[in-house]
Amino acid sequence: MRAPKSRTRRLLIGAGLAGGAFAVGGWLFYRERDRLRRPAALVAASGEHAFNAWLKIAADGAVTVMVPRQEMGQGISTALPLLVAEELDCELGRVRFEQAPIDPVYANATMLADAVPFRPDDHGWLAELARLTQYKVAELLGVQATGGSSGVRDAWLVMRHAGAAARAMLVAAAANRWKVPESEIEVSQGAVTHKSGKRAGFGELAADAAQLPVPSRVTLKDPNDFRLLGKPQPRLDVPAKSDGSARFGADVRLPGMLYAAIVHCPVFGGKLKSLDPGKAKASPGVKAVVELAPTSTTEAAVAVVADGWWRAKTALAALAITWDEGANAALDTARLRQSYLELLERSGRVYEEIGNTEDAFRTSSKTIEATYEVPYLAHATMEPMNATALVKDGRCEIWVGNQAPTLVRWFAAKAAQVPSEAVTVHTPFLGGGFGRRAEVDVAVEAAAIASRLPGIPVQLLWSREEDLRHDVYRPMAIAKFRCALDANGAISAWHNRIAGQSCTQGLTARLMPAAASDMMKDKTVAEGAYDLPYAMPNRRVEHVLAKQPVPVGYWRSVGHSYNAFFVEAFLDEVARAAGKDPVDLRRELLRNSPRHLRVLEVAAKKANWKTPLGASPGVRVGRGIALAESFHSIVAQVAEVEVDSKGAVRVRRVVCAIDCGRALNPDTVAAQMESGIVFGLSAALYGAITLKAGRVEQSNFPDYDAVRMADCPAIEVEIVASGWKHLGGVGEPGTPPIAPAVANAVFAATGKPVRRLPLGAA
Repeated sequence: MRAPKSRTRRLLIGAGLAGGAFAVGGWLFYRERDRLRRPAALVAASGEHAFNAWLKIAADGAVTVMVPRQEMGQGISTALPLLVAEELDCELGRVRFEQAPIDPVYANATMLADAVPFRPDDHGWLAELARLTQYKVAELLGVQATGGSSGVRDAWLVMRHAGAAARAMLVAAAANRWKVPESEIEVSQGAVTHKSGKRAGFGELAADAAQLPVPSRVTLKDPNDFRLLGKPQPRLDVPAKSDGSARFGADVRLPGMLYAAIVHCPVFGGKLKSLDPGKAKASPGVKAVVELAPTSTTEAAVAVVADGWWRAKTALAALAITWDEGANAALDTARLRQSYLELLERSGRVYEEIGNTEDAFRTSSKTIEATYEVPYLAHATMEPMNATALVKDGRCEIWVGNQAPTLVRWFAAKAAQVPSEAVTVHTPFLGGGFGRRAEVDVAVEAAAIASRLPGIPVQLLWSREEDLRHDVYRPMAIAKFRCALDANGAISAWHNRIAGQSCTQGLTARLMPAAASDMMKDKTVAEGAYDLPYAMPNRRVEHVLAKQPVPVGYWRSVGHSYNAFFVEAFLDEVARAAGKDPVDLRRELLRNSPRHLRVLEVAAKKANWKTPLGASPGVRVGRGIALAESFHSIVAQVAEVEVDSKGAVRVRRVVCAIDCGRALNPDTVAAQMESGIVFGLSAALYGAITLKAGRVEQSNFPDYDAVRMADCPAIEVEIVASGWKHLGGVGEPGTPPIAPAVANAVFAATGKPVRRLPLGAA
């Protein structure tokens, strides 16, 4: 039946308006945003002049670069100022850095865009649209965060534009002052000159230049003309860290400050049943005993506040606490392991499927199978978790080493019961992050405790025991492999099924419980497994989601940290079964991946791959190689190990080759490879968080050890100049290959494959 004319008109008009709204909304969503605007939160000190969101120039010519990412040892406080200084034509010695305020202009959109579940080399329309959409969502959310080796990649263009725009403004100011054409003015090493001999330093022109409109278009330097980028540069944070003037969260001292020690329910998800604070309250210096109910981001806990931390810690031990341990009191690592093995018998969510693996297995000449396991891991940052909070007159001020100040602001506001705009977040240096300080638990607890003592600053410091037993852990995971070989010993089929928890789902459940779901793919669970560079005609990669109450979160290199071990260790078993050298097999598989092949070749050559190793009597020796691409960088590592008569493993040398595209500061690239290797080696040799009766068994470094100076191998880093124009990360990619390289070296030395970490595991 035909609708009445008037109704039809209304429908058409409505559809037109809706379509127009969609078009306008889409344009508003996808349009370019002004990332050079000067945010209101950016305050210029006396004598300083803000040119845009990213830099200020003082009357004495000093350039202060606003760094919106957090310095936790990765060198970001030097890398980002380098981008500005290069385009500004300023000597690095005139540059300082300052933590940027919280504002959406500083959002790390690249980090969220990288999270889409597509291969990094997938540049099809759907993958690119997904990345763009995620990027725009991140811009709208405006979350400042540091992680995913994304800091430089996110800043690469905007901070160069900021430097170039400021340079253009200085030139315009000089042209106005001298009444000469801008084309006759040059800028070099912090000074503006004219061919007539006129000269002015940046500081002399800063006041006038900062009043000019920020140019919307500027010309960036050709990389061939870079003077600073690509060359070793001194780090700007090192002097303060060398002379003791650097301030970390635990160094914060405020007038009248009190100190809090805390104990959490020993079982995840438990609650406080009863508390007798009498003896603790009577202890010297104690000011308060605070009960903290569990929230989505924190566990049930009790804190003691005193005039000294040790007094608070001592009084904490005097508390008579009874916990309601709840349903998780039976958690046990052995049972968890068995449940994961059972999960591996189920089909999982498919992350990659090439060809038809089952047909290939039916016609194969030989099949190899193996199962690999890794445990939960703690972050064990050298600086224990801490935060200092002051709640006063409807405002909250908080000092906390963190990787996401925007999240700290939101959740501290809720804990302190003040509006988020009434929260000021100070981010000092981080004494280690590795993903742990992306969590907001310690900030929430500090704000909640301080809200009970208004007007008094309170510093909350977790003990090492609380840190290890109440971390958000790298997931425990198990992987099962099947590989088919054809008559020539070539791989004809590859099937990899992984079982484990989801870091992304875990973090989402803590931050936005209502949004937590397993409906969407989590790239992190299968990264390093589904996006392999190896050419195989038939491949299937699956992940089976495990749901456990153990909190999991991002750990340096995330899923790559265990999938690289699974894949690369199994690949050596395949090479042995095929009668091939491990490097030769990888060469065959990398026939379509020239960048990966070159990195492999550089590492193997530098390590003298086929040269026999010397050994002492009774000691077996071996070399192992592993290759992993993560965070847009390709890394290959060769480990040389010794295995004594008791089976103890000593790693004596590691050769590392990395292609990260443009190496902006080669010294930092090498340092981060060394750092990632030592971090990953500590986990490979010693790292394991285990559970019994619902409790984490490890409590401190004696039972959660790390590589010491005496045990650290010689590390050699080779930066491979591939000519690739894009940027790769360097903070995390050094970690994934080390565990499989060492495991494969042990396999070469002993003939027995390593399928379970840490290396000392039964």
